[in-house]
Amino acid sequence: MTVTALIVAAGKGERLGGDVPKQFRPIGGKPVLRWAVEAMVRHPLINQVRVVIGAGQRDLAEAALSGLPVGELIEGGVERSDSVLNGLMAIAEGTVLVHDAARPFCPTDVIDRLLGALEGCDGAVPVVAVADTLGKGSGGVLDEPVDRKQLFRVQTPQAFHVEDLIYAYEEAGRNSATDESTVMLAAGLKVATVEGDPMLEKLTTPADWSRAEAILSSRFVSRTGLGFDVHAFEGEGPIMLGGIAIPHGRGLAGHSDADVALHAITDALFGCAGLGDIGQHFPPSDPQWKGASSDLFLKHAAGMIRERGGIIDHVDVTIIAEEPKVGPHRSAIRTRVAEILELGENQVSIKATTTEGMGFTGRREGIAAQAVASIRMMRNA
Repeated sequence: MTVTALIVAAGKGERLGGDVPKQFRPIGGKPVLRWAVEAMVRHPLINQVRVVIGAGQRDLAEAALSGLPVGELIEGGVERSDSVLNGLMAIAEGTVLVHDAARPFCPTDVIDRLLGALEGCDGAVPVVAVADTLGKGSGGVLDEPVDRKQLFRVQTPQAFHVEDLIYAYEEAGRNSATDESTVMLAAGLKVATVEGDPMLEKLTTPADWSRAEAILSSRFVSRTGLGFDVHAFEGEGPIMLGGIAIPHGRGLAGHSDADVALHAITDALFGCAGLGDIGQHFPPSDPQWKGASSDLFLKHAAGMIRERGGIIDHVDVTIIAEEPKVGPHRSAIRTRVAEILELGENQVSIKATTTEGMGFTGRREGIAAQAVASIRMMRNA
Protein backbone atom coordinates (compact mmCIF):
# COMPACT_ATOMS: atom_id res chain seq x y z
CA MET A 1 0.00 0.00 0.00
CA THR A 2 1.40 3.36 -1.03
CA VAL A 3 1.70 5.91 1.77
CA THR A 4 1.52 9.54 0.66
CA ALA A 5 2.14 12.58 2.82
CA LEU A 6 -0.13 15.41 1.64
CA ILE A 7 1.19 18.73 2.92
CA VAL A 8 -1.45 21.45 2.90
CA ALA A 9 0.34 24.76 2.30
CA ALA A 10 -2.31 26.84 0.57
CA GLY A 11 -3.04 29.29 3.38
CA LYS A 12 -2.43 33.02 3.41
CA GLY A 13 -1.28 33.20 7.05
CA GLU A 14 -3.30 36.38 7.63
CA ARG A 15 -3.33 36.12 11.43
CA LEU A 16 0.46 36.27 11.49
CA GLY A 17 0.55 39.31 9.20
CA GLY A 18 3.31 40.29 6.81
CA ASP A 19 3.70 40.12 3.05
CA VAL A 20 4.75 36.46 2.81
CA PRO A 21 2.50 33.57 3.93
CA LYS A 22 3.89 31.88 7.03
CA GLN A 23 4.63 28.58 5.30
CA PHE A 24 7.30 30.33 3.22
CA ARG A 25 8.89 32.30 6.04
CA PRO A 26 12.24 31.07 7.37
CA ILE A 27 12.61 29.47 10.75
CA GLY A 28 15.99 28.17 11.85
CA GLY A 29 17.39 29.11 8.46
CA LYS A 30 14.83 27.23 6.31
CA PRO A 31 11.28 27.93 5.11
CA VAL A 32 8.58 26.44 7.34
CA LEU A 33 7.26 24.42 4.39
CA ARG A 34 10.65 22.85 3.76
CA TRP A 35 10.88 21.71 7.39
CA ALA A 36 7.45 20.07 7.10
CA VAL A 37 8.29 18.30 3.84
CA GLU A 38 11.75 17.13 4.96
CA ALA A 39 10.23 15.44 8.01
CA MET A 40 8.02 13.39 5.69
CA VAL A 41 10.68 12.68 3.08
CA ARG A 42 12.96 11.21 5.75
CA HIS A 43 10.41 8.70 7.04
CA PRO A 44 11.08 5.20 5.68
CA LEU A 45 7.39 4.23 5.39
CA ILE A 46 6.34 7.25 3.34
CA ASN A 47 6.55 6.54 -0.38
CA GLN A 48 5.81 9.98 -1.75
CA VAL A 49 5.15 13.56 -0.68
CA ARG A 50 2.73 15.92 -2.44
CA VAL A 51 2.20 19.59 -1.63
CA VAL A 52 -0.94 21.68 -2.05
CA ILE A 53 -0.29 25.39 -2.59
CA GLY A 54 -2.44 28.48 -2.97
CA ALA A 55 -3.06 30.40 -6.16
CA GLY A 56 -0.08 32.56 -7.07
CA GLN A 57 2.29 30.74 -4.69
CA ARG A 58 4.12 28.52 -7.19
CA ASP A 59 7.34 30.57 -7.31
CA LEU A 60 7.56 30.75 -3.52
CA ALA A 61 6.89 27.02 -3.21
CA GLU A 62 9.41 25.99 -5.84
CA ALA A 63 12.09 28.08 -4.16
CA ALA A 64 11.28 26.65 -0.72
CA LEU A 65 11.23 23.06 -1.97
CA SER A 66 14.22 23.16 -4.32
CA GLY A 67 15.82 19.73 -4.61
CA LEU A 68 13.13 17.86 -2.63
CA PRO A 69 11.14 14.97 -4.22
CA VAL A 70 7.62 16.37 -3.94
CA GLY A 71 6.10 15.64 -7.32
CA GLU A 72 3.97 18.11 -9.23
CA LEU A 73 2.62 20.89 -7.02
CA ILE A 74 -1.16 20.81 -6.54
CA GLU A 75 -3.17 24.03 -6.55
CA GLY A 76 -5.62 24.32 -3.69
CA GLY A 77 -8.97 26.08 -3.35
CA VAL A 78 -10.73 28.71 -1.28
CA GLU A 79 -11.31 26.59 1.83
CA ARG A 80 -9.08 24.00 3.43
CA SER A 81 -11.51 21.25 2.39
CA ASP A 82 -11.17 22.34 -1.25
CA SER A 83 -7.38 22.14 -1.02
CA VAL A 84 -7.41 18.73 0.66
CA LEU A 85 -9.86 17.32 -1.88
CA ASN A 86 -7.76 18.57 -4.76
CA GLY A 87 -4.83 16.77 -3.19
CA LEU A 88 -6.80 13.56 -2.65
CA MET A 89 -7.92 13.51 -6.28
CA ALA A 90 -4.29 13.82 -7.37
CA ILE A 91 -3.30 10.89 -5.12
CA ALA A 92 -6.37 8.74 -5.94
CA GLU A 93 -5.56 5.71 -3.75
CA GLY A 94 -3.55 4.27 -0.88
CA THR A 95 -2.92 5.75 2.58
CA VAL A 96 -2.65 9.47 3.08
CA LEU A 97 -1.16 11.54 5.90
CA VAL A 98 -2.78 14.97 5.70
CA HIS A 99 -0.48 17.49 7.36
CA ASP A 100 -0.43 21.24 7.94
CA ALA A 101 2.65 22.99 6.59
CA ALA A 102 2.40 25.27 9.63
CA ARG A 103 3.39 22.32 11.87
CA PRO A 104 6.97 22.02 10.63
CA PHE A 105 8.54 19.64 13.14
CA CYS A 106 6.90 16.23 12.88
CA PRO A 107 8.57 13.51 14.99
CA THR A 108 9.10 10.14 13.32
CA ASP A 109 7.43 8.19 16.12
CA VAL A 110 4.15 10.09 15.69
CA ILE A 111 3.97 8.87 12.09
CA ASP A 112 4.74 5.34 13.26
CA ARG A 113 1.87 5.46 15.76
CA LEU A 114 -0.58 6.85 13.20
CA LEU A 115 0.15 4.19 10.60
CA GLY A 116 -0.06 1.47 13.24
CA ALA A 117 -3.45 2.70 14.51
CA LEU A 118 -4.85 2.99 10.99
CA GLU A 119 -4.76 -0.80 10.59
CA GLY A 120 -7.82 -1.13 12.84
CA CYS A 121 -9.71 2.13 12.13
CA ASP A 122 -10.91 4.35 9.33
CA GLY A 123 -8.61 7.13 10.46
CA ALA A 124 -6.08 8.07 13.13
CA VAL A 125 -5.10 11.44 14.60
CA PRO A 126 -2.47 12.60 17.10
CA VAL A 127 -3.80 14.27 20.22
CA VAL A 128 -2.40 15.94 23.31
CA ALA A 129 -4.25 16.17 26.61
CA VAL A 130 -5.60 19.51 27.77
CA ALA A 131 -3.47 20.62 30.69
CA ASP A 132 -5.26 23.82 31.72
CA THR A 133 -8.40 24.13 33.80
CA LEU A 134 -11.34 24.73 31.47
CA GLY A 135 -14.44 26.75 32.16
CA LYS A 136 -17.52 28.32 30.59
CA GLY A 137 -18.94 31.74 31.13
CA SER A 138 -20.30 34.92 29.58
CA GLY A 139 -20.09 38.65 30.14
CA GLY A 140 -16.59 38.34 31.54
CA VAL A 141 -17.75 36.14 34.40
CA LEU A 142 -16.72 32.52 34.92
CA ASP A 143 -19.80 30.30 35.07
CA GLU A 144 -18.87 26.67 35.56
CA PRO A 145 -15.87 24.40 35.15
CA VAL A 146 -15.60 21.93 32.29
CA ASP A 147 -14.42 18.37 32.82
CA ARG A 148 -11.20 18.07 30.81
CA LYS A 149 -10.68 14.33 31.28
CA GLN A 150 -12.08 13.47 27.85
CA LEU A 151 -10.86 16.56 26.03
CA PHE A 152 -7.90 16.66 23.67
CA ARG A 153 -6.23 19.04 21.29
CA VAL A 154 -6.12 17.43 17.86
CA GLN A 155 -2.98 17.83 15.75
CA THR A 156 -1.78 16.80 12.30
CA PRO A 157 -0.65 14.74 10.43
CA GLN A 158 -3.84 12.70 10.29
CA ALA A 159 -3.87 9.28 8.66
CA PHE A 160 -6.66 7.91 6.46
CA HIS A 161 -7.34 5.58 3.58
CA VAL A 162 -7.75 7.89 0.59
CA GLU A 163 -11.03 6.35 -0.54
CA ASP A 164 -12.50 6.66 2.98
CA LEU A 165 -11.63 10.35 3.25
CA ILE A 166 -13.03 11.08 -0.21
CA TYR A 167 -16.21 9.21 0.79
CA ALA A 168 -16.42 11.24 4.01
CA TYR A 169 -16.24 14.50 2.08
CA GLU A 170 -18.94 13.29 -0.28
CA GLU A 171 -21.16 12.39 2.67
CA ALA A 172 -20.45 15.43 4.84
CA GLY A 173 -20.07 17.93 1.98
CA ARG A 174 -17.41 20.54 1.41
CA ASN A 175 -17.51 22.60 4.54
CA SER A 176 -15.17 24.88 6.46
CA ALA A 177 -14.00 22.13 8.83
CA THR A 178 -10.62 22.93 10.34
CA ASP A 179 -9.39 19.35 9.97
CA GLU A 180 -10.25 16.02 8.36
CA SER A 181 -11.16 14.12 11.51
CA THR A 182 -14.34 16.19 11.90
CA VAL A 183 -15.34 15.31 8.32
CA MET A 184 -14.74 11.62 9.00
CA LEU A 185 -16.82 11.74 12.19
CA ALA A 186 -19.64 13.60 10.43
CA ALA A 187 -19.73 10.77 7.88
CA GLY A 188 -20.03 8.18 10.66
CA LEU A 189 -16.52 6.77 10.35
CA LYS A 190 -14.28 5.68 13.22
CA VAL A 191 -11.17 7.73 14.05
CA ALA A 192 -8.55 6.47 16.50
CA THR A 193 -6.35 8.69 18.63
CA VAL A 194 -2.62 8.29 19.22
CA GLU A 195 -0.22 10.23 21.38
CA GLY A 196 0.75 13.54 19.80
CA ASP A 197 3.79 15.69 20.49
CA PRO A 198 4.47 19.30 21.61
CA MET A 199 6.73 19.62 18.57
CA LEU A 200 3.56 19.57 16.44
CA GLU A 201 2.18 22.83 17.79
CA LYS A 202 0.87 24.99 14.96
CA LEU A 203 2.50 28.28 14.00
CA THR A 204 -0.23 30.92 14.00
CA THR A 205 0.83 34.01 15.96
CA PRO A 206 4.13 35.85 16.50
CA ALA A 207 4.28 34.26 19.97
CA ASP A 208 4.05 30.80 18.35
CA TRP A 209 6.95 31.76 16.11
CA SER A 210 9.14 32.76 19.03
CA ARG A 211 8.26 29.56 20.86
CA ALA A 212 9.12 27.44 17.82
CA GLU A 213 12.46 29.19 17.39
CA ALA A 214 13.24 28.49 21.04
CA ILE A 215 12.23 24.82 20.75
CA LEU A 216 14.25 24.43 17.59
CA SER A 217 17.28 26.01 19.17
CA SER A 218 17.07 23.68 22.17
CA ARG A 219 16.88 20.61 19.92
CA PHE A 220 19.97 21.56 17.91
CA VAL A 221 23.62 21.25 18.78
CA SER A 222 26.45 23.02 16.98
CA ARG A 223 29.11 20.90 15.33
CA THR A 224 32.43 21.87 13.79
CA GLY A 225 34.41 19.92 11.20
CA LEU A 226 37.90 20.32 9.75
CA GLY A 227 39.01 19.48 6.24
CA PHE A 228 42.40 19.41 4.53
CA ASP A 229 43.48 18.56 1.00
CA VAL A 230 46.57 18.83 -1.16
CA HIS A 231 47.31 18.29 -4.86
CA ALA A 232 50.58 18.48 -6.74
CA PHE A 233 51.04 20.42 -9.95
CA GLU A 234 50.99 18.21 -13.03
CA GLY A 235 50.36 18.70 -16.72
CA GLU A 236 48.84 21.79 -18.25
CA GLY A 237 46.38 24.27 -16.78
CA PRO A 238 43.94 25.73 -16.10
CA ILE A 239 43.29 24.58 -12.55
CA MET A 240 39.98 24.26 -10.72
CA LEU A 241 39.96 26.14 -7.44
CA GLY A 242 36.79 26.71 -5.43
CA GLY A 243 34.67 25.69 -8.39
CA ILE A 244 36.28 28.27 -10.67
CA ALA A 245 38.60 27.57 -13.61
CA ILE A 246 41.72 29.69 -13.06
CA PRO A 247 44.21 30.18 -15.91
CA HIS A 248 47.61 28.76 -15.02
CA GLY A 249 50.54 27.25 -16.84
CA ARG A 250 50.27 24.00 -14.88
CA GLY A 251 47.34 21.84 -13.85
CA LEU A 252 46.79 19.80 -10.69
CA ALA A 253 47.12 16.03 -10.37
CA GLY A 254 44.10 14.15 -9.09
CA HIS A 255 41.54 11.45 -9.88
CA SER A 256 38.75 14.06 -10.05
CA ASP A 257 39.30 17.67 -11.13
CA ALA A 258 41.68 18.10 -8.12
CA ASP A 259 39.87 21.12 -6.65
CA VAL A 260 41.66 21.36 -3.30
CA ALA A 261 39.32 24.02 -1.92
CA LEU A 262 36.10 22.13 -2.60
CA HIS A 263 37.66 18.89 -1.38
CA ALA A 264 38.66 20.51 1.90
CA ILE A 265 35.16 21.94 2.43
CA THR A 266 33.58 18.59 1.57
CA ASP A 267 35.70 16.80 4.17
CA ALA A 268 34.92 19.48 6.75
CA LEU A 269 31.18 18.94 6.22
CA PHE A 270 31.49 15.17 6.39
CA GLY A 271 33.43 15.64 9.62
CA CYS A 272 30.73 17.86 11.13
CA ALA A 273 28.08 15.22 10.60
CA GLY A 274 30.26 12.23 11.48
CA LEU A 275 29.92 10.85 7.95
CA GLY A 276 33.47 9.75 7.29
CA ASP A 277 35.59 11.42 4.65
CA ILE A 278 35.60 12.17 0.94
CA GLY A 279 37.60 9.04 0.16
CA GLN A 280 34.87 6.81 1.59
CA HIS A 281 32.13 8.43 -0.46
CA PHE A 282 34.10 9.01 -3.65
CA PRO A 283 37.01 6.52 -3.68
CA PRO A 284 39.73 7.23 -6.25
CA SER A 285 39.62 3.54 -7.17
CA ASP A 286 36.13 4.06 -8.65
CA PRO A 287 36.40 4.97 -12.35
CA GLN A 288 33.11 6.90 -12.36
CA TRP A 289 34.81 9.74 -10.42
CA LYS A 290 37.74 10.08 -12.84
CA GLY A 291 37.82 13.73 -13.89
CA ALA A 292 34.57 14.42 -11.99
CA SER A 293 33.65 17.98 -11.11
CA SER A 294 34.18 18.49 -7.38
CA ASP A 295 30.98 20.48 -6.99
CA LEU A 296 29.25 17.06 -7.14
CA PHE A 297 31.14 16.00 -4.02
CA LEU A 298 30.30 19.19 -2.16
CA LYS A 299 26.61 19.08 -3.11
CA HIS A 300 26.47 15.46 -1.96
CA ALA A 301 27.95 16.29 1.46
CA ALA A 302 25.57 19.23 1.91
CA GLY A 303 22.62 17.09 0.82
CA MET A 304 23.43 14.37 3.34
CA ILE A 305 23.50 16.92 6.14
CA ARG A 306 20.18 18.46 5.10
CA GLU A 307 18.58 15.02 4.72
CA ARG A 308 19.38 14.52 8.40
CA GLY A 309 17.73 17.81 9.30
CA GLY A 310 21.01 19.71 9.63
CA ILE A 311 21.67 23.36 8.87
CA ILE A 312 24.94 24.57 7.40
CA ASP A 313 25.85 27.84 9.10
CA HIS A 314 29.28 28.79 7.79
CA VAL A 315 32.35 27.55 5.92
CA ASP A 316 35.81 29.11 6.10
CA VAL A 317 38.54 28.09 3.65
CA THR A 318 42.24 28.95 3.57
CA ILE A 319 44.05 28.25 0.30
CA ILE A 320 47.81 27.77 0.73
CA ALA A 321 49.80 28.45 -2.43
CA GLU A 322 52.59 30.54 -3.87
CA GLU A 323 50.84 30.42 -7.23
CA PRO A 324 48.43 31.22 -8.71
CA LYS A 325 47.43 34.35 -6.81
CA VAL A 326 44.01 33.85 -5.26
CA GLY A 327 43.21 37.52 -4.63
CA PRO A 328 41.88 38.34 -8.12
CA HIS A 329 39.56 35.31 -7.98
CA ARG A 330 38.46 35.48 -4.33
CA SER A 331 35.07 37.05 -4.99
CA ALA A 332 34.19 34.61 -7.78
CA ILE A 333 35.21 31.62 -5.63
CA ARG A 334 33.12 32.88 -2.72
CA THR A 335 30.10 33.33 -4.96
CA ARG A 336 30.50 29.86 -6.47
CA VAL A 337 30.94 28.08 -3.13
CA ALA A 338 27.86 29.86 -1.75
CA GLU A 339 25.92 28.81 -4.84
CA ILE A 340 26.92 25.15 -4.54
CA LEU A 341 26.01 25.05 -0.84
CA GLU A 342 22.85 27.16 -1.27
CA LEU A 343 24.13 29.66 1.31
CA GLY A 344 24.39 33.42 1.45
CA GLU A 345 27.79 34.80 0.55
CA ASN A 346 28.07 36.13 4.10
CA GLN A 347 28.19 32.48 5.20
CA VAL A 348 31.30 31.74 3.15
CA SER A 349 34.84 32.96 3.84
CA ILE A 350 37.71 32.55 1.36
CA LYS A 351 41.23 33.33 2.49
CA ALA A 352 44.67 32.72 1.01
CA THR A 353 48.21 32.61 2.31
CA THR A 354 51.67 31.35 1.44
CA THR A 355 54.27 29.43 3.43
CA GLU A 356 56.95 32.06 2.83
CA GLY A 357 58.85 29.80 0.45
CA MET A 358 58.94 26.83 2.85
CA GLY A 359 57.65 23.32 2.22
CA PHE A 360 56.14 21.86 -0.95
CA THR A 361 53.82 24.81 -1.52
CA GLY A 362 56.72 27.20 -0.96
CA ARG A 363 58.69 25.30 -3.60
CA ARG A 364 55.70 25.67 -5.95
CA GLU A 365 55.14 21.93 -6.12
CA GLY A 366 51.42 22.08 -5.43
CA ILE A 367 48.49 23.68 -3.60
CA ALA A 368 46.93 22.89 -0.21
CA ALA A 369 43.69 24.01 1.40
CA GLN A 370 42.19 23.71 4.84
CA ALA A 371 38.57 24.34 5.74
CA VAL A 372 36.41 24.72 8.83
CA ALA A 373 32.66 24.16 8.66
CA SER A 374 30.01 24.89 11.26
CA ILE A 375 26.61 23.21 11.21
CA ARG A 376 23.65 22.63 13.49
CA MET A 377 22.06 19.21 13.82
CA MET A 378 19.31 17.71 15.94
CA ARG A 379 20.57 16.04 19.08
CA ASN A 380 21.36 12.36 18.51
CA ALA A 381 21.12 12.78 14.72
